[in-house]
Amino acid sequence: MSDVSVIDQLIEPVTKDLGEFTVRRLLPSKRRQRVGPFIFFDHMGPADFPPGTGVNVRAHPHIGLATITYLFEGEILHRDSLGHVQPIRPGEVNWMTAGKGIVHSEKASDEVRASGQHLHGLQTWVALPLESEEIEPRFEHYAADVIPIVDVGGATARIVIGTAYGVSSPVSTESDTLYVEANLQPGATMALPDAEELGVYVVDGNIALNGKAVAAGVLAVLKSKSTATIEAKSAARIMLCGGASLEGDRIVWWNFVSSSRARLELAKRDWRNKRFPEVPGETDFIPLPKS
Repeated sequence: MSDVSVIDQLIEPVTKDLGEFTVRRLLPSKRRQRVGPFIFFDHMGPADFPPGTGVNVRAHPHIGLATITYLFEGEILHRDSLGHVQPIRPGEVNWMTAGKGIVHSEKASDEVRASGQHLHGLQTWVALPLESEEIEPRFEHYAADVIPIVDVGGATARIVIGTAYGVSSPVSTESDTLYVEANLQPGATMALPDAEELGVYVVDGNIALNGKAVAAGVLAVLKSKSTATIEAKSAARIMLCGGASLEGDRIVWWNFVSSSRARLELAKRDWRNKRFPEVPGETDFIPLPKS
């Protein structure tokens, strides 16, 4: 019998309504806040928007984290308070370090909105190490063709962030972070890379992890420093997320992450009183929620 004991948790998604569309949220969950530095994990779509509509996430602030936008299909236009205007398309990486504070929006461009939009991807956050929580904000974009691809058995793996299977991503991070997209043909097997903490998210298809079935939409979190093998029961797309465990506790409130409750309260006051920098050319924003 296969050893299934490497699985620590199977996390089911919670559906969240964002207005124009819904997402499936895996982290944070009631059962677990983080996997490595990953503290937020949303699966967006697949979603279709008719002509004249599209994703419209108004300007909002972040502190104490870095965001990763990664698309399988579609396009999102990123704008931020540092002045960057960057469309993101499938396979590209938008890495935005909030640090002491940044504001951004994620919308459909006028051209995409006019024709209608099909959108499918992942929005994730990583918590920053304690010594990096208040660093200067920055934004980096990486084209799809600079993200390395490697064949692993019957799978094709894109090393989005970190090092795996002998290759390294160019994406610069503040802590040991691993993020890999893998596509498997039916019957293919794939050994998982080493990581202190590792989650296996099934985007679509069905897999077995050391013989244990894991369905689409489920995040399987391995026991610390475990090794395992994936077998594809059908054509499947998976995302591996994890890395080194961060020291200390983190508090998540709305779009803010911090080790300090006082720092969160300051961020709330700053957004309420419009002391965050603005996104050039934009006047609409998301108000501070009441809870």
